[in-house]
Amino acid sequence: MHSDTLAIVLGGGQGKRLFPLTATRSKPAVPIGGKYRLIDVPVSSCLHADIRRIYVLTQFNSASLNRHISNTYRLDMFSGGFVEILAAEQTPDNPNWFQGTADAVRQAARHFAEHEADYYLILAGDHLYRMDYWALVDAHRESRADITIAAHPVDPVTATQMGIFRFERDGHIVAFEEKPSAERLNEIGRSIPHGATFGAHSDEKPFLASMGVYVFSRAVLLEMLERESGIDFGRELIPGALGRYDVQPYLYRGYWVDVGTIESYYDANIMLGREKAPFRFWDPVRPTYTRPRHLSGSRLTDCVVKDSIISEGCFLDRCQISDSVVGIRANIGPGSQIRRSVVIGSDFYETAAPETGMPPLGIGRNVVLDRVVIDKNARIGNGVRLVNEKGVEHADGDGYYIRSGIIVVPKGGVIPDGMIV
Repeated sequence: MHSDTLAIVLGGGQGKRLFPLTATRSKPAVPIGGKYRLIDVPVSSCLHADIRRIYVLTQFNSASLNRHISNTYRLDMFSGGFVEILAAEQTPDNPNWFQGTADAVRQAARHFAEHEADYYLILAGDHLYRMDYWALVDAHRESRADITIAAHPVDPVTATQMGIFRFERDGHIVAFEEKPSAERLNEIGRSIPHGATFGAHSDEKPFLASMGVYVFSRAVLLEMLERESGIDFGRELIPGALGRYDVQPYLYRGYWVDVGTIESYYDANIMLGREKAPFRFWDPVRPTYTRPRHLSGSRLTDCVVKDSIISEGCFLDRCQISDSVVGIRANIGPGSQIRRSVVIGSDFYETAAPETGMPPLGIGRNVVLDRVVIDKNARIGNGVRLVNEKGVEHADGDGYYIRSGIIVVPKGGVIPDGMIV
């Protein structure tokens, strides 16, 4: 076990940009890829790096996250490893909820500081990527840095939503700016200056952004949390640390996306079904773990499926599916066409007839979906067309929502027979 390192996964805030997927669950508990949850990504990478002491910090809608963690990650009782939820709690010293990323870690410090650990690995719970955390911690150790921040090349549009590094030619970090405007990015030009001796990046992605992945040496983190009053790592603690501590970057060039909006969530899912997808949950060396459900293989009867993911336990009858992800226990009726959509599936099989006037669980007959996200346990009636015919970008409808032009049916939502959107 990588016994000198303890991991802290930040569950994120209320997740308003992922609403309605976060209406009843926290961001790390949002399903992805047909059978996984976002929290499975950082926890699996920790386990592959032999980091087996993992705290997950959360405060909103944590019940489903608690269930998933307890049903999935039962580590050997003799190893000392654990995956444990730390929910925001009121104390005599602090009656407030988490105010930001640094404040969440500060409030949780009384729990994790009890454990012997030389390094703290701080991770986001709503990103999709596969990083070798062992290599990251080793780079921190070998450089004898106080803080190491994973950095990823990004384009100018993405850079406005990220924390951006600025370097000198020798690789020294001279500044860190959180979510700079497009005008400010034009002034900066690029993170790594021309002629730098330590590295370079492309004209398409001229900025290096913080991934929200940090390694802190123990004494440094505890000292910063006690001395600094800032509530957020990116906006306050990291910029303030540049002149006081040895802050080093760790360049990561693999696939990475912040799954923080409906659009990014949708794009990340749809990508999975492509032949040369830049990310895959089934990696032969470092697979992503999730809850074992003991479901049977899916049954497909006279279906046409192209560039899609079909999870286990599904029943698909004479339907057409393309560029889509179909989650566990999904039921899709005859004549239905599912295009460029995410069907998250169901928590259970329906063994009795539904209530009068209520469509059966799943997707009915002759349904057409195009650029749609169907959350768990939804009921889509016969003859429904969810295709956003009017090209609406944002709307709250009767039983559905539209975000960035993508129709979202919430968990347990009902769309009656013949409805057209």
